Amino acid sequence: MSEQPGGTGLVLNEPLLWERGKTGRCGFSLPAQDVPESPLPAELAGEGPDFPDLSETEVVRHYTRLSTWNYGVDSGFYPLGSCTMKYNPKTNERQAGLRGFTAAHPLLPAALSQGALRLMYELERDLAEITGLAAVTLQPAAGAQGELAGMLILHAWQQSRQSVRTKILIPDTAHGTNPASAALCGYAPVAVPSDERGIIPAGVVDSLMDEATAGIMITNPNTLGLFEENIREIARIVHGRGGLVYCDGANMNAVLGVVKPGEIGVDILHLNLHKTFSTPHGGGGPGSGPVAVRRELERFLPVPRVVEEGGAYRLREDCPDSIGRLLAFQGHFGILVRAYAYIRSLGPDGLARVSRLAVLNANYLKERLRGTLPLAFDRPCMHECVFSDRNLQGTGIVTLDIAKRLMDYGYHPPTIYFPLVVPGAIMVEPTETETKEDLDRFVEAIQAIVREARENPDLLKEAPHRCKVTRLDETAAARNPCLIG
Repeated sequence: MSEQPGGTGLVLNEPLLWERGKTGRCGFSLPAQDVPESPLPAELAGEGPDFPDLSETEVVRHYTRLSTWNYGVDSGFYPLGSCTMKYNPKTNERQAGLRGFTAAHPLLPAALSQGALRLMYELERDLAEITGLAAVTLQPAAGAQGELAGMLILHAWQQSRQSVRTKILIPDTAHGTNPASAALCGYAPVAVPSDERGIIPAGVVDSLMDEATAGIMITNPNTLGLFEENIREIARIVHGRGGLVYCDGANMNAVLGVVKPGEIGVDILHLNLHKTFSTPHGGGGPGSGPVAVRRELERFLPVPRVVEEGGAYRLREDCPDSIGRLLAFQGHFGILVRAYAYIRSLGPDGLARVSRLAVLNANYLKERLRGTLPLAFDRPCMHECVFSDRNLQGTGIVTLDIAKRLMDYGYHPPTIYFPLVVPGAIMVEPTETETKEDLDRFVEAIQAIVREARENPDLLKEAPHRCKVTRLDETAAARNPCLIG
């Protein structure tokens, strides 16, 4: 590699704001007082909060420095597997910033919210078409809440049939939140082991699916980046025993416009707009986890529902079988606008191209790195590929060290130690938005790090060297977080 891509510029450190500020400094000008002065009641008076006194320049420079310490998809390659951290087109930001959307109050009556309601109604129709399912709710605020909504719908459907079931099947290649979502609805998770090809054998599902089992939660493509080829047979077995098929759609970026889950046996599906449909995420939000269902389950969707009557739109509350409200309002509306803009700007052919390029990029990385790191499964993958640290045994170097050293090369580390079925896992998802040249540079960085692991392992053990902070005691940091040091 001709030049190491990590940063070489200054790290703009600063003292604590309390150490910077001086009493009397002010970063803003109050407008002239136009009401009579009225002192606070004695019981409310007292010492104010301990805020530093700062000038406008100090405030601006503080936030600018903070921005230089951050890393995001606008900074560089962000190969976080299973998270689909892809570039967010700025045209979507412009649409979400339209004053008619940003200035709308959520308590406005329907007559004054027709544009927002129409957008939501049409986005629901778009997502229904993309998934091959009949109806959609946009209310869940994140993928995990979408999972919970899906399981509540499954539970309500079973109750409507006077069917008391206590278990749910969850493959070992499912997302980690799936067992928690099932448990919150009173179901005991039952593990379904994947086979030597990394997918679920239909025969195992057949042996586990009994009259006490409400259904299966399946991630497809799964967390190994592999398509569950037995999904139709699995759905046939589950349906035949009175269960439902819930699909975690967090990995839909691999199959847009190519596979419609509703046409291969899926009954309930949640989507991650903040992954697949290119809206910002990370740092705790915002997210959006719409849920799509087949026609028989539509009556259980959360209220209120957006409906169209005579060319006008309103929110419908009279849905007696609904699982109820998940949020005070209709999801994270700004994220819905961005996803709507993304879908409409690309169209069906564009969405299909997104997935084809995402799969192409993942397989390109898999082939370029196959001689550098061991593959968990040496077969064509979907949107992500999984490696391990198996070939570095004896060097003292493990997956964590590779991830830390990657930061010196200017990259956000990929997902590590997940999925759990692969010891020392390194899961890489390039998405469709990275160029071949960017992928080649990432490959060169991984190859250089593996050489370093054999020639100078201490270099990796002490990494990162070039970041704002070096190797942390991660156990202590998790137990005793210090946010100002």
